[in-house]
Amino acid sequence: QVQLMESGGGLVQPGGTLRLSCRASGSVVDIYNMAWYRQAPGKRRELLAIISRASTTNYADSVKGRFTISRDNAKNMIYLEMNSLKPEDTAVYYCAAGTTWYGVIGPHQYTYWGQGTQVTVSS
Repeated sequence: QVQLMESGGGLVQPGGTLRLSCRASGSVVDIYNMAWYRQAPGKRRELLAIISRASTTNYADSVKGRFTISRDNAKNMIYLEMNSLKPEDTAVYYCAAGTTWYGVIGPHQYTYWGQGTQVTVSS
């Protein structure tokens, strides 16, 4: 079993940058495929980026070219680097872990979830 905790959210101006972190504990993270999601008020949860155990990645069209997912298995950490932020990126961001590698962005099932970190993009 693994526990996930996100950090790094906050208030940023449009065009700015944030780096979210997700710390895994209770189990080594390198056995899991990982993902970042977000959920804005009144909207469905949206899958943003996925990363395999071997660090293969894929991104939703809405963030491709702006967001970068990465992992440091030695530190049990997953990251989401977010650049060129827009007001529509405002949401609670979650990391998730699971044993299935889907390869593409779609309806996935993840076993473990963090509590989320708020990102607000506003001037």
